[in-house]
Amino acid sequence: MIHNTLGNNIDNSLVSNAFGFLRFPLNFSPYTSKADWVITGVPFDLATSGRSGSRYGPASIRQMSTNLAWEKCHWPWNFSLTERLNVIDCGDLVFSFGNTQDMCDKLQIHIEKLLKSNKKCLTFGGDHFITLPLLRAHAKYFGKMALVHFDAHTDTYNNNNKYDHGTMFYYAPIENLIDPKHSVHIGIRTEFCPNNSFTVLDSTQVNEQNINKILFKIKTITKKIPVYLTFDIDCLDPAFAPGTGTQVAGGLTSYCVLKLIRGLQPLNIIGMDLVEVAPVYDQSGITSLLASTIALEMLYIQAAKK
Repeated sequence: MIHNTLGNNIDNSLVSNAFGFLRFPLNFSPYTSKADWVITGVPFDLATSGRSGSRYGPASIRQMSTNLAWEKCHWPWNFSLTERLNVIDCGDLVFSFGNTQDMCDKLQIHIEKLLKSNKKCLTFGGDHFITLPLLRAHAKYFGKMALVHFDAHTDTYNNNNKYDHGTMFYYAPIENLIDPKHSVHIGIRTEFCPNNSFTVLDSTQVNEQNINKILFKIKTITKKIPVYLTFDIDCLDPAFAPGTGTQVAGGLTSYCVLKLIRGLQPLNIIGMDLVEVAPVYDQSGITSLLASTIALEMLYIQAAKK
């Protein structure tokens, strides 16, 4: 049973899905579980500016993750994830249909309760707007954080729209959730304001420089402060991830992205999300398969620390 912050019971349907990511057991009592990491889906795309459909992302990521479940030790790691990390999937957040503020409120409450019970969170979107309430929840427990952001867009746009998947990192510094001086955008290839203190490693830099050099820059920028990792699937070139709402040519390869994720292991990552998978535009499920692989790598870099 899920509870809100007032202690009142909320319907069990607040979290629901057919099966868990990577066939992890579904657990509808995540706050009292012994999990290290809790996966939550947020089927929300009302803040999308382009093509909608990312509300179907969490279900598609889970479905395609079954193709990865057969390996005891996911390559190239030499240990089983479940030997070092207790991961559960609590299904999808349920919120009032068409009510963006209700989604924000319930998601923040849910994440705060997980953090209060000493869990860490991996969240599947949904469009990228969900990261803002996620940051609000994490900032209450970790203070101002560094942001490591994979995307084709900086999402720092000031368009006077309270609910927009391109404005989260404009509002997050204003709300003192993240420190731009220790934050980095990776894979950018659209216009952005160069005077907002964020470091931008655009797609040309990342594609043409040695991956270890890029990783060194990321570690130098973030220092040792708490890091929130957010990954928009459109960071990848559409050749590798066509199933998203705002495709931009000239992006990163899947090989590059997977190596970068693995190289983030030394960072003090306290929360993660993966967003903007829109399976309706996918071919043969390749975007959802790549997204589930990235999510698995995210978990492995946490398990590798144990």
